[in-house]
Amino acid sequence: MTRYKKQDPEITRRKFINAALGAGAAVGTVSLVTTLGAAKPAFRLTPDKAPPQPGDILVHADASKEGQPIKMSELSEQGVSAWPMGKDKDGNNVIRKAEPNNQLAVFRFEKDRFKAPEEGGHAHVVLELDGITDQGVVVYSSICTHAGCPVPNDPNDATKLFCGCHSGQYDLLQGCKVIGGPPPRSMPQVPVEMKGDQLVLKDTFVTAPFGFLNEADWETYLEQVKEILG
Repeated sequence: MTRYKKQDPEITRRKFINAALGAGAAVGTVSLVTTLGAAKPAFRLTPDKAPPQPGDILVHADASKEGQPIKMSELSEQGVSAWPMGKDKDGNNVIRKAEPNNQLAVFRFEKDRFKAPEEGGHAHVVLELDGITDQGVVVYSSICTHAGCPVPNDPNDATKLFCGCHSGQYDLLQGCKVIGGPPPRSMPQVPVEMKGDQLVLKDTFVTAPFGFLNEADWETYLEQVKEILG
C-alpha cells in the first residue's frame, strides 16, 4: 500500500523562506561580483607589455637561450621563436614577454621567393618587402588570429604555418595570408632590418594581432601606447 505523509505547514514555510533567502544571497553575490568586475583597475601598460617597438632587437624566446640576440647563422625556413627586447625609461633592457601577442617567429627564405599576396577571402593581407632583409629574413607573429594558439611550421611544408587548434593555415611567402581554416585575417608581419649583427625592428605589427576586432581598434590602441610610452 502506498503511504502518504502529511507535511507540517510550519516546516513547509521554513523551507520556502530558507530557499528564498538562499536565492537572494546568490543574486547578491552575483551582483557583488559584477560590481567588482566593473570596478577593476584600468590596464596599466608597462614596458614588458608594450607591443613591439621600432628599435627593439630580436632575442631568443626558448628557455635555453632566452634573451640572447638571434644570429643570422641560426635562421632557416624553420622558424626561430623570438621576443622583442627594448629599453625602459631608465635605459635598461626589457624583454617584452608579458604580452602573449609578442611571441614572434623569425624565418629565412631566398628573398625572390616572396610575392605579393593574391586576392582571397580574408581582409588586410599585407607583405612589406621593405621589412624583409636582403638575406630574406622575415618576422611574423606566431599567435593565431583566430583563437590565440601558438602556430608552428606546417610539418609537411616549411613555407606554411599550421595551427593545430582549429586547422588554420597560413602562407609565409604571401604575407602569411590565410589559406585554410577559420582565422579571420593574416598573421601580422613585423618589419625588420639588419644593423651590424643584430636583427632590429623597423616598426610594430603592420596589421592587427589577435585580440583586436579590426584595424581601427588596433590603431587606436597604438595611439594610446604612444601617449603612455612617450
